[in-house]
Amino acid sequence: MNRLNDATVTTLPAAVARPAYDRRALKTGIVHLGIGAFMRAHMAAATEAAIAAGDLRWGITGVSLRQPDTRDALAAQDGLYTLAIRDADDQGQPRQRLHVIGAVRKLLVAPENPQAVLDAIAAADTRIVSLTVTEKGYCHDPATGTLRLDHPDIVFDLAHPHAPRSAIGILVYGLQQRYALGKPPITLMSLDNLPANGRVLRSAVLRFAEQVNLDLAKRIASECRFPCSMVDRIVPKTTDGDRAAVSQALGLADAWPVLGEPFFDWAIGDQFAADRPDWALGGARFVPDAEPFERLKLRMVNGTHSSLAYLGAMAGWQTVDKAIAQPALRAHIEALMRDEIEPTLPALPGLDLAAYRNNLLARYANPALAHRTHQIAMDGSQKLPQRLLGTLRDRLARGLSVTRMALGLAAWMHYLRGVDELGQAYRIDDPHATTLTALYQQSLGQDVNKQSVEAMLAYAPVFGDLAGNGTLTAALIPLLQSLQTVGVAATLEAVNRGELAA
Repeated sequence: MNRLNDATVTTLPAAVARPAYDRRALKTGIVHLGIGAFMRAHMAAATEAAIAAGDLRWGITGVSLRQPDTRDALAAQDGLYTLAIRDADDQGQPRQRLHVIGAVRKLLVAPENPQAVLDAIAAADTRIVSLTVTEKGYCHDPATGTLRLDHPDIVFDLAHPHAPRSAIGILVYGLQQRYALGKPPITLMSLDNLPANGRVLRSAVLRFAEQVNLDLAKRIASECRFPCSMVDRIVPKTTDGDRAAVSQALGLADAWPVLGEPFFDWAIGDQFAADRPDWALGGARFVPDAEPFERLKLRMVNGTHSSLAYLGAMAGWQTVDKAIAQPALRAHIEALMRDEIEPTLPALPGLDLAAYRNNLLARYANPALAHRTHQIAMDGSQKLPQRLLGTLRDRLARGLSVTRMALGLAAWMHYLRGVDELGQAYRIDDPHATTLTALYQQSLGQDVNKQSVEAMLAYAPVFGDLAGNGTLTAALIPLLQSLQTVGVAATLEAVNRGELAA
């Protein structure tokens, strides 16, 4: 089978959407750090719509910060790849729409050639540097949001300005080079699931820059822009089966297609240092303030996604659609949104929360995505402070019940034992895995009681000021005892009956 590339793209079946513009005329206006599946199914798709409308200034240079696998897959395809949008028809049968995306013009691997990445940030045509590096990529303390100057990557970057390996170091040294060449300021835009992600990014960049050069830090602070944004689309991991199915439908081999649901949302604070693509053509919304949308998404989508993932993974429900099909889990997730999360949300004029909730449950039930619960369960120490603990803090401060929120947190702690209820072992994929699993074994692995739960909550990098919170401790004890003794399904039934209320 021939490979998908610029020479073969014209042979695609008529039903497959593909670039109709001249890719040779594309300029590179965006440098994106962390060119993974989510970015290619979300931002790149919206950028493709802007380019297709005739604005050829917005080609993307994608940068891998660790591994060369994305570059190795797509370089032979001239950066082309397929976005497969999957859902089910009225009879529940899976279906897909295929769109070959042409926005990515160049791919770099930072460890192989860090100078090339700095050059791309400093290039005259670059107007935006965007990031999807996951929560842990900001080298910050999740509990406080502050850049950790003792983080190994930050320590390395401060000592190796010509070969940085963190996203923060790359940004600062790229901006330093840009200013040295007399180029204008640019926009730095986080697309990661962090509250006030633009402010978190700005804080990290400025703190690093202050260690390099105070005048540089002042110039970045005054001239660059760091808009907050909220991104939403479920993008499961591509499997070998997905590669084979997409390639067969194309009649061409695609080494790394990406999958996504039909739903797409992107709220972007409209603060840019220079031009921007018209991402609204791809479904984005430019708003005066993205933070209310961030809170909505982090708490309603990411928070329930994580709760569902830990409960589902421990019960042996391997994918989100299979997990949400369990009546007790669906009832819990719906009540979690309605009764505990929604009362903590800011007012969003025109938003029908009941409709949003029902739509989200339908998205989770999509059988065509097969989104694995263990994939969502990764990096819990980095995700939970944003996804669960903010809601918990708000409810605790107001003296409100936290039973359902606490169950998600208890499920994460339970997940740290590394074996599900079917006896299947799994790896804890988390930057704090070694410390957390040892802490679990020393505390909850021995017995669930006030002292053992307090020992877990005392882990400051995750819980911060929640350490010693008596209300949260009291809520967690019966939930953890139930998970360990009778399992996920029976615990959910008990919570739904109000028997484990706190």
